[in-house]
Amino acid sequence: MHQETNAFTLAEKLAMVHVVNSVILADGQIHNGEINAVTQLMEQIDFDSNFIMQARNIESEQAISILKQMSPENKNKLEGILEMTAISDGFKHAKENSLMTYIFESMNK
Repeated sequence: MHQETNAFTLAEKLAMVHVVNSVILADGQIHNGEINAVTQLMEQIDFDSNFIMQARNIESEQAISILKQMSPENKNKLEGILEMTAISDGFKHAKENSLMTYIFESMNK
């Protein structure tokens, strides 16, 4: 089941991968479920492992700025992706929850 891969611009993909990576790292551990979630996301929005390295190099403020400009539909998709990523290890850590709340509030200002 593939979703539309062209629904996001290159900048949006970079920003999305940046915040997904941040949520994964928030609790200080990378779990197998989170790796699987990223692998699924790579197929879903069409990026590779080199793209993850590029996404890590952008500033968080820049990522939030890009996310703010996304369509409401894409913001909703991102919220779903982040929720799925956070629970992919079987548990949503308080640090992951706090970071996601910050991301959602920041991109919807």
